[in-house]
Amino acid sequence: MLATARTFTLDGISARPVRVEVDVHRGLPGFAIVGLADTAVREARERVRAALVNCGFEFPLQRIVVNLAPAGSRKAGPGMDLAIAAALLSASDQLRWPEMERVALAGELALDGQVRPVAGALAIAEAARESGVEGVVVPADNGAEAALAGGIEVLPLASVAELPALARGDRPEAPSPLRLRADLAAEAPDLADLRGQPHLRHALEVAAAGGHSLLMVGPPGAGKSLAASRLPSILPPLGEAEALEVARIASATGRLTAGLPAGRPFRAPHHTISAAGLIGGGTPPRPGEITLAHRGVLFLDELCEFRRDVLEALRSPLETGEVAIARVGGRRLLPCRFMLVAASNPCPCGRGEDDPACTCLAAQVQRYQAKLSGALADRIDLLTAVAQPAAEEIGGAPGEPSAVVRERVAAARERQEARLGPGRCNAEMTPAEARECEVDPAAAALLADLYARRRLSGRAHDRALRLARTVADLAGVARIGEEEMAQALQLRRRDHV
Repeated sequence: MLATARTFTLDGISARPVRVEVDVHRGLPGFAIVGLADTAVREARERVRAALVNCGFEFPLQRIVVNLAPAGSRKAGPGMDLAIAAALLSASDQLRWPEMERVALAGELALDGQVRPVAGALAIAEAARESGVEGVVVPADNGAEAALAGGIEVLPLASVAELPALARGDRPEAPSPLRLRADLAAEAPDLADLRGQPHLRHALEVAAAGGHSLLMVGPPGAGKSLAASRLPSILPPLGEAEALEVARIASATGRLTAGLPAGRPFRAPHHTISAAGLIGGGTPPRPGEITLAHRGVLFLDELCEFRRDVLEALRSPLETGEVAIARVGGRRLLPCRFMLVAASNPCPCGRGEDDPACTCLAAQVQRYQAKLSGALADRIDLLTAVAQPAAEEIGGAPGEPSAVVRERVAAARERQEARLGPGRCNAEMTPAEARECEVDPAAAALLADLYARRRLSGRAHDRALRLARTVADLAGVARIGEEEMAQALQLRRRDHV
């Protein structure tokens, strides 16, 4: 007897439909799964067998063939266990569910029949809604997550033993969608811990206000890592649309459990990370650190310790806000609109040429700094030198708290959204939008002079305009004046990089 069921397989941060066809017929007992299934899918044979027997069903001692269509695309993960089990029960005449074709099923089976949560429940529910099915059956632990999709009935299931009741029309209680948690900015480390360093604090505020990338160069212990870890505390909370984007990525990686984060992501990978780990990759494609940092902060500490090919892979994502992963099976686009914050020592020993204790040779310093190419440095908006704070500053009063700075940043972001549209900031302006900014003649002359003297690239010219626009937004002025332009150009100085 033949039976079919609908399910989905995760592909990047989205889901692709899969039709599960189960044929049970006479012959030597066997259980085969075909259709380009990976190891986790093929191992469903043993999970499904044990789950059905332990829940009181009869496992048919016949020839069983499971086909996962379309046969030409790869399927990965244990999320198809539930659909295989339901189709097998229907094919062996143990489950009468005429409406099974109208719902999609996703879930991993434990050996005792419990339905375990799967990664990507939100993506599966959204894909099921788009495919036109009436409902989606998901593990009970994924119910609130799947309900975020909206527009589709979510049926949480705790055990495969509940399938007959579901087939009879006994609908479980609909789960409530996940809610935004309290503002996590209050839980993040406070910027007041950064004592002294007025230039660095100003650079952090400008970067947060406009969503700009930032590179800090200075000796060890000057406060670079401390400043980067405090940056999320001055960023405005995620909007509803942004939170859903972050939730979609967290769901696809199995990290969406307690609720939607109100704070922005903060990722700090080790300098030994590979290009695939940073950008994304694998088969099927999986998000990398830059996608996990979407709408948040990617902090690269000890920037010049990263491999050069890893850093060069950041060039295109920084410009476009998305990364393309090409594989034989197709091309996947993953979002990665993040703030790049990096910290580096001036030389291998960390002290810098101004320190008499520095013993680094010129060739060693050149080799060390060459990890950061001119093309990548050109894409970083703010480049600031960080000096060792004085003893009286370290032991002095705390700095300005995050709550006060966050209010100024939020006000600047509101001005940008009113001008550019919801969810957009100055760092996302196109070159055409940057050149439409209102600029005083004196400010324009200052930028033109620097452009000619230092032979700036067109990209650097536009980024200076964006940065000046952010400084003006923080000051609450509609027109970029000479003072705002001078501040922006000072924040982009590369003398120390």
